[in-house]
Amino acid sequence: MKLTLGFSPCPNDTFIFDALVNGKIKTNDLEFDVVLEDVQTLNTWAKQGKLDISKISYGVLPKVLNNYKVLRSGGALGKGVGPLLITRNAIEESSLQQIQQVVNATDIAIPGEDTTAHFLFSQAFPQAARKVFMRFYDIEDWVLSGKGLGVIIHENRFTYQQKGLYKVADLGDYWEQTTGNPIPLGGIIMKRSFDMKLMNEVDRLIRQSLEYSFSKYPQVSEYVRCQAQEMSEDIMRQHIDLYVNDFSLDVGPAGEQAVLAMMQTLAQQSYSTNQVFAEQI
Repeated sequence: MKLTLGFSPCPNDTFIFDALVNGKIKTNDLEFDVVLEDVQTLNTWAKQGKLDISKISYGVLPKVLNNYKVLRSGGALGKGVGPLLITRNAIEESSLQQIQQVVNATDIAIPGEDTTAHFLFSQAFPQAARKVFMRFYDIEDWVLSGKGLGVIIHENRFTYQQKGLYKVADLGDYWEQTTGNPIPLGGIIMKRSFDMKLMNEVDRLIRQSLEYSFSKYPQVSEYVRCQAQEMSEDIMRQHIDLYVNDFSLDVGPAGEQAVLAMMQTLAQQSYSTNQVFAEQI
């Protein structure tokens, strides 16, 4: 049986899926037709129901829940992993109110409307309206050109200072301080039309794939290096260390609570665990 599978070329995703898609573990009668795309494209495709299995931002989950359930493995959640708001010119010591005034009066580049980064930015700066949505890897250059502030994710967290940019705020801080939950960045979804036995088997394979990569770490595989292109191995490892953790093996009760809390905030309605997550059988 062949299933379509989408995830990003970022090191955390390729690290997780490497063994699964490159024949390093046995997948029995399952084959995977892999597509690598940026997360906002994957979010858009999820709204269209394009792929069988896909990485998505948790920020888009309420819009795709009718067609998909969340698998327990392969996701990205954690403490201190939130996106950063950056600027070209350092902002001197200011009060939160002064920072909010600056942000509200400035154009802000954001990596996609349906991303968790947009959700967290909106929670921290609810009055900001001058938003410009673009692919995450274009945002540093946009800020450097003096067009405004930017919300950065992925490896840009580790490179912005090298380019002379400055942090305005860690957008995960507001969420963690107000909810006490880890930050739910992204998860793996699978179409509800598949039976639970198949969902569980795919979930098991994703976890096994990640366990294989962990067993080789800190070695970085050729697959991860190839997709990361010009990124240094040091940055790849920082990326993996930040975004791949125990929540990636299994979302667990704390992760479930964080996802449900975000969804309730986004959609203004309550969700139950069995509505959202694939059940283990």
